[in-house]
Amino acid sequence: MTEAGDAAERSSTIDTDETVDVAVVGYGPVGMATAALLGAAGHRVVVLERYAGLYNLPRAAIFDDETMRTFARIGIAAELLPTIHVQRNYEWRNAAGELLIEHDFAETGRSGWAEWYMMFQPQLEEALDRRVRDAGVDVRLSSPVTALTDHGDHVELEVDRDHTVRARWVIACDGGNSFVREALGRTMDDYGFSEPWMVCDFRFRDPSAPPAVPTARQVGDPAGPTSIISLGPRHHRFSYMLDSVGDFTLERDPEKVWARTRRWLSPDDAELIRVATYTFRSLVTDRWRVGRVLLAGDAAHQMPPFLGQGMCSGVRDAQNLAFKLDAVLRGRRGDEVLDTYQQEREPHVRAVIEKGIELGRQQTVRDPERAAERDRVLLARRAADQHPEKIAFPGLADGLLAAASGPGRGELVAQGVVDDGTTRDRLDQVVGGGGHLLLDARRVVLDARVTDALAAVGVRVVPLHGSGAAAPDHVVDAEHTHLAWLAARDAVAVAVRPDFYVFGTAPDAAAAEALARELAAALGAPAPALTS
Repeated sequence: MTEAGDAAERSSTIDTDETVDVAVVGYGPVGMATAALLGAAGHRVVVLERYAGLYNLPRAAIFDDETMRTFARIGIAAELLPTIHVQRNYEWRNAAGELLIEHDFAETGRSGWAEWYMMFQPQLEEALDRRVRDAGVDVRLSSPVTALTDHGDHVELEVDRDHTVRARWVIACDGGNSFVREALGRTMDDYGFSEPWMVCDFRFRDPSAPPAVPTARQVGDPAGPTSIISLGPRHHRFSYMLDSVGDFTLERDPEKVWARTRRWLSPDDAELIRVATYTFRSLVTDRWRVGRVLLAGDAAHQMPPFLGQGMCSGVRDAQNLAFKLDAVLRGRRGDEVLDTYQQEREPHVRAVIEKGIELGRQQTVRDPERAAERDRVLLARRAADQHPEKIAFPGLADGLLAAASGPGRGELVAQGVVDDGTTRDRLDQVVGGGGHLLLDARRVVLDARVTDALAAVGVRVVPLHGSGAAAPDHVVDAEHTHLAWLAARDAVAVAVRPDFYVFGTAPDAAAAEALARELAAALGAPAPALTS
């Protein structure tokens, strides 16, 4: 098909007189996750992507158990597992090869999946793309957005200067150089921490017998900080900090790249598939919502790579936005609920950025004397068996939460294995997606009218037993994960939002019923359904 014919076909797909529910601008992992979640919820979603196809180059390399829980909800976890590598530790060594710090990662984390996965991003995007299309989303490639106008009840997007798309809401996932953010006139708060790196990606010639290469190592060499990480079973990445972006022209020469990696890799072991510069930034935009336009992922925030949380943070944005926008589109909530998006996500993002900067400043010291002093301090700590504290990300302090602050409120909730008498699997796979109200069935039973009100807003009530055969509508907490979580917080019930964060907890049966009603109201249940 000619370019003109292709443009005509795209123009006819969406009539400019018709308004879609959501336009997602950008089709990286964050845009894909957003589109998949909203499409699966039954909304009419169009994706507008400037490129002619999937990006097909690795950028992100790591994701965590919370992100994998989202991928499982979308339906790609089983497909991903053969293509990814579970990483159990991360080590940081000095120029002499001495181990300074080692972080361990659990095989099963709080969200019920391994805490750290290494992946080759094109394989992730291929899996996400299939689910997006399966959800009925209209994916429109070669469709750069060139202008937008918010008319109050809808947004009009000019696409490629030759046609328009009208959407009730727009979610901009169009990256660090976001056109939408610039068009909105938003500014960025710059932490002032950025560094140029050269990224070199390799494909193993024989993945059944890969070379012995570190799978997650940071080398704090003041002469040239280096990062070595797995990109799954078939690929590997070496990253080198440069003195300036101007060094890239000289250093990208393949012979120089192979000279850098010869200790670990040779052309007989692997193929060099990509060399690129990457200057990371540490930025947060001032407003994440402007009228009917919302910013997500790198369009809203950019962070240093030392915690591997860039893509993960964007996927959290997608989960947070998807369930709130679903309630708005269904008429259950007014659009003011979307104001809680930045209120909840910005403090979390800033905490991750600030921790990443702290680690980055340590790992990329270029002064030899300061590096030597750093090494002495860290080696002394290891000699004294002082292990680094586990890196923990904050929960939610304010936003769409129960009015009363109690134990667990705002936390990322744990997920364990349950058994409903038919299926034994992780909670989400047994009882479905959406919100949950988990009850200690030994101590509380809800009124059926409250259960019905929750069901009307997509919340599943899950009465949990500790052992034995599950009664009708009850499930066995097979590994005692959920009942132990409740007991640790002196609670008999926990209300869990669709994005896996705790809305609130209840200490007794009466409080559990009040919490259930509050959750139903927060998600938009009509008042008559909540009347006893």
